[in-house]
Amino acid sequence: MAILVDKNSKIIVQGVTGGAGSFHTKRMLKYGTKIVAGTSPGKGGQKVENVPVYDTVKECVENHEADVSVIFLPARFVMDAAIEAIHAGIRLVVVIPEHIPIHDMMVVRKEAQKYGARVLGGNTAGIISPGEANLGIMPDIAFSPGRVGTVSRSGSLTYYVADTLTRTGYGETTCVGLGGDPVLGSTFNEILELFEQDEKTRAVVLVGEIGGVYEELAGETISKMKKPVIAMVGGLTAPPGKRMGHAGAIVEGELGTAQSKVKALEESGAHIARMFWDIPKILEGQGV
Repeated sequence: MAILVDKNSKIIVQGVTGGAGSFHTKRMLKYGTKIVAGTSPGKGGQKVENVPVYDTVKECVENHEADVSVIFLPARFVMDAAIEAIHAGIRLVVVIPEHIPIHDMMVVRKEAQKYGARVLGGNTAGIISPGEANLGIMPDIAFSPGRVGTVSRSGSLTYYVADTLTRTGYGETTCVGLGGDPVLGSTFNEILELFEQDEKTRAVVLVGEIGGVYEELAGETISKMKKPVIAMVGGLTAPPGKRMGHAGAIVEGELGTAQSKVKALEESGAHIARMFWDIPKILEGQGV
């Protein structure tokens, strides 16, 4: 099994005719992802990689029963695009662009909650259920079908963790990118709960980074989980007051430090990995 996306997901690409949209549409299709349509206002009737293009998301839903969207648009257009998808009945919206205005993302989250949809991002590398569907910009070479779920704020750390799991024979059920922006559409808690319910996922690797409190808040869910959770936090030596990569990766005072996150996660019952190669050792010790 997988969470959120699988081989049966009917996916659309918003911004499919743009440079990034068309490039990654080709990649995703080559992987076997079921992309049924795309949108680009004013360009309806065209095709990209033999994928039909429509002016609106509503047309994609009506003609193809689309249920998932991945957005490749400039940040200033993301709010309207995401809300359009949510209102059209899309159940999962994956926001690839970074630096989404905080107010815009808060509006998107509110609409998603109102309509029962889920949003990943902004600034997410996407989501992949190995062997079934790959949405976003994740390099498929790092992933293989298996029994460990991963959830991370960092795309690059997701790749390294997946590569470690692949090389040691564990593989992955689904790898979820929450995104690196300050305000996210989904939290660690929400994704951890989905992995807890997934029959094939036998353990979860949570990868955090400095900035914000999403990792600390995850402790409430981790403490209730029956499946082992391995936590790894990037930025243990990051200096305060400097943004490290993502827009949300900045420490002010003691808030959002890697040390505070590690402490909170460990106290909640997570197994702490300091290095990537600690992960398979912990999994083995947990009988996974």
